[in-house]
Amino acid sequence: MFIFPTIDLVATGKNIVRLREESGLSVRELQDIFGFATPQAIYKWQHGSTMPTIDNLIVLSAVFKVSLDEIIILEANKKISA
Repeated sequence: MFIFPTIDLVATGKNIVRLREESGLSVRELQDIFGFATPQAIYKWQHGSTMPTIDNLIVLSAVFKVSLDEIIILEANKKISA
């Protein structure tokens, strides 16, 4: 049996909020960085409804000056038998 990590969407969203605030950025400023017409995607990330795409995670990593591992919160709870 293998235990695989899964992404904790809510914890990752809270982490994005924390990193955004520590960087001194507003949701509107992040929206402008990404070129989004509306801030909805960012709010969904922050609430844990959706995850940023890998491209957007790389941009967040650069903007927040952290590694991807520092953005994504994992939990090891998926058990799969071989």
